[in-house]
Amino acid sequence: MDLGIQGKVALVMASSRGLGRAMAISLAKEGVKVAVTGRNLEDLQQSVELIKAAGGEAFPLQWDLSDIAKVDGLVSQVEQTLGPIDILINNTGGPPPTPAAGQDPALWQKSFNEMVLSLIAITDRVLPGMRQRKWGRVITSTTSGAIAPIKNLAISNTLRAALLAWSKTLATEVASDGITVNIIMPGRVATDRLRQLDEARAKREGISYEEVVKASLQQIPMGRYGDPKEYGDAATFLASQNASFITGTIMRIDGGQIQAI
Repeated sequence: MDLGIQGKVALVMASSRGLGRAMAISLAKEGVKVAVTGRNLEDLQQSVELIKAAGGEAFPLQWDLSDIAKVDGLVSQVEQTLGPIDILINNTGGPPPTPAAGQDPALWQKSFNEMVLSLIAITDRVLPGMRQRKWGRVITSTTSGAIAPIKNLAISNTLRAALLAWSKTLATEVASDGITVNIIMPGRVATDRLRQLDEARAKREGISYEEVVKASLQQIPMGRYGDPKEYGDAATFLASQNASFITGTIMRIDGGQIQAI
């Protein structure tokens, strides 16, 4: 199937590893020129090599999402190197596991800047060009905890829930300009981040890692963790021309885990 995005330019945030990397590779396989971003240059280079091995074109850019003042300059580097940005994948790393009560306000503020305000600033930077060209895709990766809060991930649950309301509101504002705005939401997808969370839960509850995984699988109707490739391919579909009438929605890639309607 021709997804109609060959030659488009994508900016994929936090794509040096995990789900971000999977989305970048999937887009590149469809002929999209991809800017990959992250803090660690070694991880970024690995993403670039994987994209090239898949026959794609990538531009690595070291990017600290906490530094919002640099958004304009970094986006300009992408535009100068690859061209105007057609597809924006908003994605961030996760905050440390915490309960809701008793957290330092400074941690809330830092996490808000990195996980919410930075993505809004990046989106605002690329939207004028998308509107002028009458085509664009804004896809924001969140968490199932935004609609079914996950124990001990209070900061992630709270801040990513804010992105749902922002995305839905924005979708109505730019739809007539040929721009779609959607949320992509993972369940339990097999990444390093998920393993770290499972290991932390095992330590916190005094049980083995294997017991944590077994209990998690019992909550997933498909009986397995997701493959990052499956997540990446779902994002690529939403970025495609084929998904041009899909906006303001949430796509769950969770194996049926999330029980909320």
